[in-house]
Amino acid sequence: MIQGSIRENLDPFNEHKDEVLLGVLKDLKLMDHIEKNCKNGMMTMISESNNIFSVGQKQLMCLARAIIKKTKILVLDEATANVDLETDNFIQKKLKESFKDCTVLIIAHRLATVIDSDRILVMDKAYGVEFDHPFKLLVDDEKDEEITKTTKGG
Repeated sequence: MIQGSIRENLDPFNEHKDEVLLGVLKDLKLMDHIEKNCKNGMMTMISESNNIFSVGQKQLMCLARAIIKKTKILVLDEATANVDLETDNFIQKKLKESFKDCTVLIIAHRLATVIDSDRILVMDKAYGVEFDHPFKLLVDDEKDEEITKTTKGG
């Protein structure tokens, strides 16, 4: 998050009406929290609100900015690494809803974070070692109906 108000973080170039921002904040379940904890609402300065937002809520604020901007390419680097499973699931749901027509590149260590992806590139020591649909990476044979692939040495 950048210095300035919550509103400036969501819309740094002041291109959108408050109603648009409020709608996204409500959809991401942040508006109630802002109304209860930020005396100046969206005009609350980030320096004042740093202790008010959890890590997950800060991630949702970044997601809100990308939704508002209607970005066509979204890169997430461990975006849910420090959030609880419930928040991770909520973020994944919102990503699917809000960016279904976008290219989304996700860097993650947790399989659950990328399991619904169209394709996964598995990296090992800076080399791509596998690239395919998630299910195909988890089975020994495409005819398998459940996860059958074993790990190296296992």
